[in-house]
Amino acid sequence: MASNPSTPRAIDPAEQGLTLVEMIVVLAIIALIAAIVVPSVIGRPDQARVTVAQSDLRSIAAALKIYRLDNGSYPSTAQGLAALSAKPSGAPAPQNWSAEGYLDSVPVDPWGHAYIYRSPGEGGGGFELASTGKDGKPGGEGLDADIKLSGR
Repeated sequence: MASNPSTPRAIDPAEQGLTLVEMIVVLAIIALIAAIVVPSVIGRPDQARVTVAQSDLRSIAAALKIYRLDNGSYPSTAQGLAALSAKPSGAPAPQNWSAEGYLDSVPVDPWGHAYIYRSPGEGGGGFELASTGKDGKPGGEGLDADIKLSGR
């Protein structure tokens, strides 16, 4: 016997969905978790910026190493990090500069300051990268401390 689609059928209690009480319990659990997690995440933006700066320095260092593999040397201090996004002029001239570049653009640190680049670095080899931290001045302590990375 064929069933008539216009005839209402009995709904099984397992198919009825959530009750208002169940919804309130779920929302209370979500609110409790948010009350615990949100303050610990929101209270650390400066620490997150330090972590981003450290990550940026590692990414820039990787791009510099690829540049060196392609061109035989690191860009000079005068050529700077701009040599990673646009073909540099001056010495040392890049031998096999990648047409796509090594970075999309010259990065700035999370506080909006330019990263500092020196080549050769201390000791006469490799390179040095640094962020001057929150205050934008060399030296400092805590969040104002410089964040440095050296490479060979």
